[in-house]
Amino acid sequence: MDIILATKSSTPIIGQLASLMGYIMDGIYKALNGLFGIQNLGLCIIIFSIIIYLLMTPLQIKQQKFSKMSAVMQPEIQAVQAKYKGKRDQDSMMKMNEETQMIYQKYGVSASGSCIQLAIQFPILMALWQVIYRIPAYVDSVKNIFTGLVNNITGVEGYTELVKTFIADNKMTRVSLVMSEAGTATSNSIVDFLYALSPTQWTKLGEVSEFSAFTDSIKSTASAIRPMQNFFGLNIAEQPLTYITAVVKGGSIALCIIALLIPILSWFTQMMNIKLMPQAGNQNANEGDTMANSMKTMNTVMPLMSAVFCFTFPVGLGIYWISSAVVRCIQQILINRHLNKIDINVLVNENMKKIEEKRTKQGLPPQKITSQAHQNAKNLDARNVDSRSLNQKGNVNTKGVGSGSAEERAQKVEKAYESAKNAKAGSITAKANMVRDYNERNKKK
Repeated sequence: MDIILATKSSTPIIGQLASLMGYIMDGIYKALNGLFGIQNLGLCIIIFSIIIYLLMTPLQIKQQKFSKMSAVMQPEIQAVQAKYKGKRDQDSMMKMNEETQMIYQKYGVSASGSCIQLAIQFPILMALWQVIYRIPAYVDSVKNIFTGLVNNITGVEGYTELVKTFIADNKMTRVSLVMSEAGTATSNSIVDFLYALSPTQWTKLGEVSEFSAFTDSIKSTASAIRPMQNFFGLNIAEQPLTYITAVVKGGSIALCIIALLIPILSWFTQMMNIKLMPQAGNQNANEGDTMANSMKTMNTVMPLMSAVFCFTFPVGLGIYWISSAVVRCIQQILINRHLNKIDINVLVNENMKKIEEKRTKQGLPPQKITSQAHQNAKNLDARNVDSRSLNQKGNVNTKGVGSGSAEERAQKVEKAYESAKNAKAGSITAKANMVRDYNERNKKK
C-alpha cells in the first residue's frame, strides 16, 4: 500500500478543506501543549473529531429531520408503488413518478433532500480523513520535529538506497519513497518514513552504520515523537495487527488486547450509530424490497469493513473512527429526543414556509403548487379513507386492515368492499357504497 503522509491532498475542494482542518488540528496540539504540557496526537484526534462533528450538527439535524419525514411518508409512497406494481409501461411509470412527487410536495420536502445533505458532508468527511491519515502534512508541530534529522539523512551520500533497504528489511509496506527530478527521495517522503517508524525500528535506524554520525539526533527525535504517538501504550502510527501478531513472538499480551479493542470498538460504535439513525427506508418496507434489502446489507457490511480495515490501518485512524462514531451517537440521541417532541405538522409547516419563500424569490405565487399537492396526495389514499368511513358505520369488517404491507392492506380493503356490494338497498352500507363510488369516479377524472 503506497501512502504519502507528508504530502497534502491536491483534490479540489477536499484539499482546501483539509488544509483548513489542518490549522484546527495544529491549533489543538499547540493549545494542549501550551496550556497543559500535553503532547499526545491520540488525544488531539479525539478532540479534533468532537469539534468537527459539533460544527456539523446543523447538517445532522437537517438529515434526521428528512429521515423522520421519510418515515411518515413511506406508507403513502409504498401505497403508490403497490398501485403500479408490475406495470412497466411508460405511461404507468410517469404516473407513479408524478404521484410519488405529489407526496413529497405534500410534506414540503425534496426527493433529493437526503442526497444534498450527504453531498455537503462528503467532502468534509473526506478532508477530515485526510488530516487524520496524513498528520505530518497538516500539523506543522509534528513535521518540524523531523526537520533536523531529515537534513542529516538527506546529507548522506546514497541515502535513498539506504532508506529503501531499511524499508524492505523491516517490511514497512505503508511507506513509499517519492523521487525528485534528481532521482533522490524527497524530504517529505523521508518524513513519511520517520513518522511510520515503531520504537523498535527507531533503535534499528540508529544502528545503520552510515547514520552513525548523527545517532544522537536519531535518539532525540525518537524521544520527542514517542510520547506524541503513544496512546494507551500503542503507537498511533502502527497497525493493531502488528501488536496482535507480536504475541506469538513473545510480545505484550496487554498491548495485544488493547490493539484488538480498536477494531472491535470501531465495529460496535458504528453499529450503535446505525441503530440510532431513523431507518426511514426500512421501517415499513416489504421483505422483498430490493432497496430495503440493499440498505440492510450495507448497514451490516460497513461496520464490519471498518473493523477489518482497523487491523491493517494505523491505530490513529481507528481512534478517529471510534471517537467520531461516539460523537455521532450522542448527537443522534439528543437530536432524536428533540425531534420526537416536535409534531410532524410543525415540520411540514416549516418546510412549506421555506418552499413559499423560494417561490416568492422566483416570482411565483405562494402555495399554488403545494396546495394542489396536498389535495392530490390526499386522493392517493382515498381507499384507506373509504375503508375508515365504512368501518366507523359498523357495516364493513376492516379489522386488521392497518397491519401488514401496503399491498396486503389494499387487498384487505378490497375484500371489505366486495363483502359490502350486496348490501340491502337503503341501508347504511349501501349509502357508504355510494360515497365510495362517487370518490372513485372523481379520482379518475
